[in-house]
Amino acid sequence: MRIAMLAPIAWRTPPRHYGPWESVASLLTEELAERSHDVTLFATADSLTGGTLRAVCPRGYEEDPSLIPKVWECLHISELFEHGDAYDIIHNHFDYLPLTYSGLTKTPVVTTIHGFSSPGILPVYRKYNGKTFYVSISDSDRATELDYVKTVYHGVDLSLFDFQPDPEDYLLFFGRMHPDKGAWEAVEIAKASGKKLIMAGIVQDREYFDRFVVPRLKTGETEYIGSVGPDERNRLLGNALALLHPIAFDEPFGLSVIEAMACGAPVIAFDRGSMPELIDNGQNGFRVDTVHEAVEAVARIGTIDRSACRRHVERSFTVQRMVDDYMDVYETILGLRRTDLSNRPQGENYGP
Repeated sequence: MRIAMLAPIAWRTPPRHYGPWESVASLLTEELAERSHDVTLFATADSLTGGTLRAVCPRGYEEDPSLIPKVWECLHISELFEHGDAYDIIHNHFDYLPLTYSGLTKTPVVTTIHGFSSPGILPVYRKYNGKTFYVSISDSDRATELDYVKTVYHGVDLSLFDFQPDPEDYLLFFGRMHPDKGAWEAVEIAKASGKKLIMAGIVQDREYFDRFVVPRLKTGETEYIGSVGPDERNRLLGNALALLHPIAFDEPFGLSVIEAMACGAPVIAFDRGSMPELIDNGQNGFRVDTVHEAVEAVARIGTIDRSACRRHVERSFTVQRMVDDYMDVYETILGLRRTDLSNRPQGENYGP
């Protein structure tokens, strides 16, 4: 099977520190290549892959401000679709824009919808509904007006996350510094619990960060250490008493939740979006609705068996399971294509 994997180009694939969509595209590409599939990764030129790399954009535009995002996005996407007929499947991780190129090829296009940044992007998805194929990353993140092939949960490479049965006495916030992620709420939870808080992640909303987080930082109590790479991520998650995830939006998935559990760290999250699909209450963390309830959950964190957190990921959220699910998606789509071709008049080409 010849697969074209379209990654975003905001960051390198795999990302050096931040880049969840790039991370998923990388994990999928590498496991497919390991299974001897002919997979071509369309990503930045500095990306790393065991498959075939095809690139026009030199670096991630978030890493090089001299690059104009829309210019390189157009060049990047068109590079794939102008050669799309060379593949059996095109797998899009680039949101809605590549759908507008899908008429350039007869190859079926499947899009993993990594969340809806705004209802304003739905018109594009509606236009190509039934002409291309959609995968959701959680059942909670499905738009009722769209059709989906399958829900495929993200998986993680367990070799990158060491299980740590004996944590240190700190709480961790691991995510974007943005109101959606609840950085301010995490600070409030930790202070009320009398626990040290370590905060790691990119600053996505500078005004919010400067107003609500910076004034509360204090060495030994609440510390912000910036965005971290894989090794430091592994250490931080493994040594954390718990991950605080007090989200203020309906999160489509939440990779950090699974990554924390892979290291044995239970998660205390606000009960929104995909959290009921990731967290079994009282087994690998707690789903709560308020800061007060989160503080109560911190007091009960010792009742969670950290090995149960790891087993939860081993059972349901490995990269191998994710790739198995996507292989089912590809086979389903190709099966539909074969059926469609057999029902068409002789000489009529297949098209989405």
